Amino acid sequence: MRLKYMAIIIGVCYGIMAILPIFVGDIRFVMNILVMCLIWAVVASCWDVMMGFAGIFSFGQVAFFVMGAYCSGILAIDHHVTPVLSILMAGLFTAGMGVLVGLPCLKLAGPYVALVTFGVHMALQPTLRGEIGIALGSGGSVGLLTIPPISIFGYTFSSANIVPTFYLTLLVSLACALIIMFMIKSYWGVAFLALKDSQEFAMSLGVSAFKYKLMVFSLTSFLTGIIGAFYGHFYGVLSFRMLDLDLFSILMVMMLVGGLGHFPGSIIGAFLVVAGSEVMAPLGAYRAVAMGALVVILVLALPNGVMGLFLKRSTNKIG
Repeated sequence: MRLKYMAIIIGVCYGIMAILPIFVGDIRFVMNILVMCLIWAVVASCWDVMMGFAGIFSFGQVAFFVMGAYCSGILAIDHHVTPVLSILMAGLFTAGMGVLVGLPCLKLAGPYVALVTFGVHMALQPTLRGEIGIALGSGGSVGLLTIPPISIFGYTFSSANIVPTFYLTLLVSLACALIIMFMIKSYWGVAFLALKDSQEFAMSLGVSAFKYKLMVFSLTSFLTGIIGAFYGHFYGVLSFRMLDLDLFSILMVMMLVGGLGHFPGSIIGAFLVVAGSEVMAPLGAYRAVAMGALVVILVLALPNGVMGLFLKRSTNKIG
């Protein structure tokens, strides 16, 4: 997809989100849903870059999100680092962890990368709630309960001041989306796609698999860690149960609904899945069944996700 069309779709998505508080007002329940749409849009988009564009079957994105959240929370609580600085430090920490996880994956492919990264995901939960996590300040099975809110020039952004916090979240989410967009449409994005299609051929043209695979691990981990840290300071509490497979599955659904490898479809997918999940909340235990059925129908009808509709229209215009 051309850069112009990407920018238009992103602009429309975030433009609609920006005006929604005018209609819903200060209804905290609805505003919380909108904030979550913006946060998960970043995580789903980073995962889409990893799997859909770079062709790296990483299952560790949720782990990096939780790492960023816990890192910033521990820095703010135990070491009294200001939230803004702790969020940036958490992003750098997760970027470094992304490189460490990426290094052993360089000589692996397909399901083996998935196993390694999912292993990181599965190992993080007992680490956070065990003795190592307690020693690091994770709070063990209790988690972190008193993460301070973000404060900028003396103004506090928290769930208590939901509307200003929503717009701050929107700016952070939009900035991440624009970074991802320009990364995809740059030489880096071309290199990612080349390595995905044929690593041997790409390397024969001078594309370094080592360099660009580590780059995609570090960049997506950095953005995921940033938004994870933001999540922690927004809610003020964290639990190791964030690593349960529920969140992992929902993020996968977001990518499929939007269209894997068709950014910014992951943004649309995140908005639709989060909103749809809340609309179906009255179904109780049957909500997961209903969501699953809708996803199956959507995937069968639109193999490229919602973005398939835009791709068809743009193709028809070119034709």
